[in-house]
Amino acid sequence: MDAIEAQPDCESVALNIVFLLLGQAVAVILGKFYFDHGGHSKWMGALVQTAGFPVLFIPLLVFSTPKRVSSSYNDPSQPSLLTLTLLYFSLGCLLAIDNYLHSLSLWDLSVTTYSLICASQLIFNVIFSFTINSEKLTFLILKSVVLITVSASLVAIHPDSSEHDEHGKHSKRKKDHVIGFLCTVGASAAYALLLSLTQFSFDKVFKKETFAVVFEMQIYTSLVSTFVCIVGLFASSEWKTLDSEIETFKLTFKNGELIYVLSLVGTALAWQICTVGVVGLIYLVSSLFSNVVSMLCVPFVPVVGVLFYKEILDGIKIVAMLLTIWGFASYLYQQYLDDSKAEKEETDSDSGIEDSRLDGSSDKLV
Repeated sequence: MDAIEAQPDCESVALNIVFLLLGQAVAVILGKFYFDHGGHSKWMGALVQTAGFPVLFIPLLVFSTPKRVSSSYNDPSQPSLLTLTLLYFSLGCLLAIDNYLHSLSLWDLSVTTYSLICASQLIFNVIFSFTINSEKLTFLILKSVVLITVSASLVAIHPDSSEHDEHGKHSKRKKDHVIGFLCTVGASAAYALLLSLTQFSFDKVFKKETFAVVFEMQIYTSLVSTFVCIVGLFASSEWKTLDSEIETFKLTFKNGELIYVLSLVGTALAWQICTVGVVGLIYLVSSLFSNVVSMLCVPFVPVVGVLFYKEILDGIKIVAMLLTIWGFASYLYQQYLDDSKAEKEETDSDSGIEDSRLDGSSDKLV
């Protein structure tokens, strides 16, 4: 990993992109599977999104050297224990809220509708990046916001044809669709805020993005989120319905109890695979790049929903998805322009330093 720190190779970046996209897609599909086959606990749906966080200790222990860990803890410039506790607790609570809203969204909406509305995260990314991280607003970014807004609006006002029963009638009420839409938008806003605050923490609190710091941030915030979701599960009395959920799975599947457990465990592991991809991209490239890649899953998941759940990707959804892809393309192109400009400025700066050294050497010879 020391070599990767010096210069990230394409293979490692590509592998982490696969982890992120595949993990997120599988997690959403399994989460919907849980609700569609008898699962009713929203807090359980939120809990499994972070409950697998102990898995993150494996890459942390495997890839972090004693020198890297000791230097991380012995650095006098690092924040105090109280500061870290407040930071992890705040971000963990925000993550728990985000997970619960996502759980409500999957309960009320089809996979395709849910994924397309999740594109609104880009809008909030722009807002929070501008207000918190001092990012600049350009024409391309504003254009992407408009396109994503139109896309989300189309999905919001359009009846979801994937939510019909076998007789062609709506299996969910209009109220449920509205609640699902609002929860998805709220979850997108919460996650965008979480990403911006995480980047702010790296820049202003930790003042670096080392391997250990990035992984510890994910582990401790997930720990807090998991605790909050467990409290919510018992405080809401939803834990009392878990036995009935298992019985429903038994009526649906031959090995219902096993499938019930595997669906929850699989969801938890899939989210952690996604998290490994997120953390890997933050460490190898940047938080911004990891954020952009995570949003690329939005046009990918609806296709998975059609393949696995036979959901209907009607004309309105296709238009919304094309607008979403167009918006993402504008956003990505702006990031490409910014990166190219930064590289050019760095190259010019290095050339200027080298020229000044050569001039100094010439003066000494004279």
